[in-house]
Amino acid sequence: VAEGYSLSRAALRAAQTRLRPIIMTSLAFIAGVMPLAIATGAGANSRIAIGTGIIGGTLTATLLAIFFVPLFF
Repeated sequence: VAEGYSLSRAALRAAQTRLRPIIMTSLAFIAGVMPLAIATGAGANSRIAIGTGIIGGTLTATLLAIFFVPLFF
């Protein structure tokens, strides 16, 4: 708004600026946890459970942050 944009245009511009870092951070974290979700060998069941829980939680938190946090502002 300070740069002369309307409120809706300023919000759209801010969303475009912030969306990529949020998505990239989440995807990098999920890629790092992926070996847990596809584990094999001894103790694989517990590692798979932990990995899928972390991935599901990260995806859920990311989607909630993208869609619901802007509603509060």
